[in-house]
Amino acid sequence: RSQNWMISAIFFLNSKGEILISRTFRDENSRGFADAFRCQVIAAKEVRSPIINLGQNTFLHTLVGSLYLVAVSRQNVNVALVFEILHKLVDIIKSYFGGKFDEDSVRNNFVLIYELLDEIIDFGYPQTSDSEILKQYITQGTTSTKLSTAEALSTLTGQAPWRVPGIRHARNELFIDVVEHLNVLVSTKGTIMRADVTGKILLRTFLSGMPECRFGINDKLFMDMEAAATRARKAPAGRKPPSAIKIDDCNFHQCVRLGKFGQDRTISFVPPDGEFELMNYRITDNVNLPFKLIPIVRETAGHGRVEVTVTVKASFRATMMASLVEISIPTPKNTAVCHISTGIGTARYQPAQDAILWRIRRFPGATEWTLSAIVEVSASVSGKNTWSRPPISMSFSVPMFTGSGLQVRYLKVVETKLRYQTIKWVRYVTKAGQYEYRI
Repeated sequence: RSQNWMISAIFFLNSKGEILISRTFRDENSRGFADAFRCQVIAAKEVRSPIINLGQNTFLHTLVGSLYLVAVSRQNVNVALVFEILHKLVDIIKSYFGGKFDEDSVRNNFVLIYELLDEIIDFGYPQTSDSEILKQYITQGTTSTKLSTAEALSTLTGQAPWRVPGIRHARNELFIDVVEHLNVLVSTKGTIMRADVTGKILLRTFLSGMPECRFGINDKLFMDMEAAATRARKAPAGRKPPSAIKIDDCNFHQCVRLGKFGQDRTISFVPPDGEFELMNYRITDNVNLPFKLIPIVRETAGHGRVEVTVTVKASFRATMMASLVEISIPTPKNTAVCHISTGIGTARYQPAQDAILWRIRRFPGATEWTLSAIVEVSASVSGKNTWSRPPISMSFSVPMFTGSGLQVRYLKVVETKLRYQTIKWVRYVTKAGQYEYRI
């Protein structure tokens, strides 16, 4: 084991600097070091860095709500990995307490948290950080599904420690959700200055036994390799495959065999039971925009008004329907009255946001709609009527549409012992991240 992995202690402190949880993994630290952190960080008005060196100790901390989660080490630790463990610890505690991580939940469940710390970190070295595995043998109250010691050891040290052996389901189903967030910035001339997609593939598995899964998407490298193999065999091309996409970067769940993916771009894995995130990714090439905005803004000098016209065009198919569409059209801070007209949805001026909010519950594909507004502005007391013209922002949700063009090509499930048929479901949805048009 590398000495750079050692964590000497972990502290939970509230906003007053009171210690809620103190777990020392090595004899080189004591609770007294928390006092130094309290004086230098919590009592300070401004903290510039989450990493502080005090004497021979390095304090790495993160603030979650009103609680400080602090790791202490005397070694030259890998900072990224320590912060990964801290954030993973927060996620685990939230999974036990229904999404809560506050002072009351920590005080009321301190015994359980000490149990978790002893399992997650051993003598300063991270061990098990999968909440589903931990829930099998560290439970709240009484439960009939708690594993015995032998079963827990078998689960932790087996080939797939994230999956408990002997799982049985009356109906073997697998649900795939491809969720993407689209980030776009368009200039006043209509030039796309930024367009990227951050997405994730979520799976919910209800499969019996120890199934082996192979998952395929229209990844450009994989499809190029597949086409080359087809040409080498001189085999017929068959039906036309979907257009390939180039993935800039991606991360996988621990169940994915990274060696296999690096070799032939095949995503193979033994899945956990229940819901988990198989992978997340980012794509910047050939991004499909579901909506196009055409804003026209005219400021009438001397008349104290601004004329605004915004046309929204849906570029997805007519068979699709976007939902929860909201367009925020900025107005001057000294706006007095807005006269608004639109053919769909509702539009109202919101003084607190200095914007007109145009809400459309359902937006049909291959259609366009226009909002017109006359904004009357009052004279400024300071005499300065300059308007910075913030961008128009948009939020939406478009089912069965992907901004990246990603498609699930196949998902094969093989269980050699039980040999059952699997029912598979696939859903796509694209949502707005930062979707902005400058005016």
